Amino acid sequence: MFLSCIKTMNIIILFFLFCVGLSHGANQKTPFHGRKGQWQLLLKNTGVVGMHMALTYKNTVIMFDQTGAGQSRYKLRKRFDGTMCSTSRNDLIDSTCYAHSIEYDISSNRIRPLRLDTDPWCSSGSFLSNGTLLQIGGYHQGAKRVRFYRPCGNHQCDWKQSKKSLSDERWYASSQILPGHDRVVVVGGRRTFTYEFVPKISPNEKSFELPFLHQTNDRNSEGNNLYPFTHLSSDGNLFVFANRDSILLNLRRNKVIKTFPRIPGKGSRNYPSSGSSVLLPLDHKDKFQKVEVMVCGGSSTGALKAARRKRFIEGLRSCGRMVITGNKHTWEMDYMPKPRFLQDMLILPTGNILIINGAKHGCAGYDNARNASLEPYLYSPNKRLGKRFRVLKETKIARMYHSSATLLPDGRVLVAGGNPHGRYTFHNVAYPTELRLQAFVPHYMEKRYHTWRPSNLTIEHVSGGGGDNHAIGYGKEFSVRFLLRKRENDHEVKFSVYSPPFTTHAFGMNQRMLNLRCKRMVRRSEGWVDAVLEAPPSSFVAPSGYYLLTVVNGGIPSMSRWIQFVHA
Repeated sequence: MFLSCIKTMNIIILFFLFCVGLSHGANQKTPFHGRKGQWQLLLKNTGVVGMHMALTYKNTVIMFDQTGAGQSRYKLRKRFDGTMCSTSRNDLIDSTCYAHSIEYDISSNRIRPLRLDTDPWCSSGSFLSNGTLLQIGGYHQGAKRVRFYRPCGNHQCDWKQSKKSLSDERWYASSQILPGHDRVVVVGGRRTFTYEFVPKISPNEKSFELPFLHQTNDRNSEGNNLYPFTHLSSDGNLFVFANRDSILLNLRRNKVIKTFPRIPGKGSRNYPSSGSSVLLPLDHKDKFQKVEVMVCGGSSTGALKAARRKRFIEGLRSCGRMVITGNKHTWEMDYMPKPRFLQDMLILPTGNILIINGAKHGCAGYDNARNASLEPYLYSPNKRLGKRFRVLKETKIARMYHSSATLLPDGRVLVAGGNPHGRYTFHNVAYPTELRLQAFVPHYMEKRYHTWRPSNLTIEHVSGGGGDNHAIGYGKEFSVRFLLRKRENDHEVKFSVYSPPFTTHAFGMNQRMLNLRCKRMVRRSEGWVDAVLEAPPSSFVAPSGYYLLTVVNGGIPSMSRWIQFVHA
């Protein structure tokens, strides 16, 4: 009888705790099982593998593949040179009768083909201050090419190729936008141990040797230092991570000014080991001076050779965080729930990191990986060590080699691609070419959080901008207005700006988030809130260009609005 009473009381207590958890809405104590997110299937066929992906300020997403993959699944009626594509055998196998790049319109959920004149396979990209995508390098005839894509509202824009070429071939290189006026540094590449700037200051400007790339080159594993992780520090210097090592490079003096400790553990982090890296959000509270880099996953030593013999070694579970500013530099190590490589790491509006896509065994390259990572992880940087990872809802679609992901303005995460083959291959393989387009929907977008979600966000007034109402000068104040139905206190309302990445091969280039200072916030009638924010102090902290502005209330973000930081 006594045991029966105890059992009954336990059931009542558990039921009470469950109900209390649900009643908290946006409270961070919401039950674990209700915070895993959902998946949406958006398109069954994008036509083109999303090997490379970038969100534009016109709310479109550019995706493209390698032109050398032959026929895609987007057949053209007319070639881009104007000639018709017939049903003849020659045209059916002619790669110029197929699209290799598309523009995805978020609002209409439709795609349209884009022209590519040279092969951008394994290339890099950065956005200029006017929103133009500067796209660099690739394969064969595309290895020294520079391409531009200027987004437009009428869906008539297309790729344009520069007449000027790079100094060196850039295949598997990384690029980073720099402070100042629209200059990009491009680092590394296969059998390329240099960096160079785009555009050139003078016609005679060449590339610069970087011995660090020689030192980190693993000849027996196709480099393990390709697609080096590059991050711009708030002092204007460039952090470069390759294989297991990292440096801080002063580009003005062409000099390495810091050599950081090697990340602990064996294995490698860069292509073809293909871990990932992200710059953690910068914060106004320390004047954006604390710059912290995170590196996660990768492949074990010998993974490439083993994969070529059809033996797939388990990848790395470890993640390292290191502050690259100041004078003390140590890696703080943590561990993902399972091994992972080929993953994308995206900063969510909450400041947490989403780890999505990837595999558990093998390494990057054609048919070199097995055991797809179907469950995304959520990493919370501000939680205590050992409690930062959470497993989210799994997908049914494998996204491994040549997949990509990017954050959308509405808060969803767009996921595309996956092709571990040299051509489009759909049958008799372990992992077929993947053309379905998905969105991962984080838990905070669910209806139960609508009363907490800031809405109707508008930019009301800009002081000292650059002409456009949404162009804001550095260090200037600007006002925003939004509707807030429910909140706990003013301290729970935060403001961030986010520079979306150019994503390819497990690295989101130029991805950057800043938590802004709110100088004043006043609640008006009927739930309206007026806030005065302060723009970042300089282009060292936030390079000029378009950013997504988001209001976050108690962990629940608004839909984001585009703003532009410019030199006044």
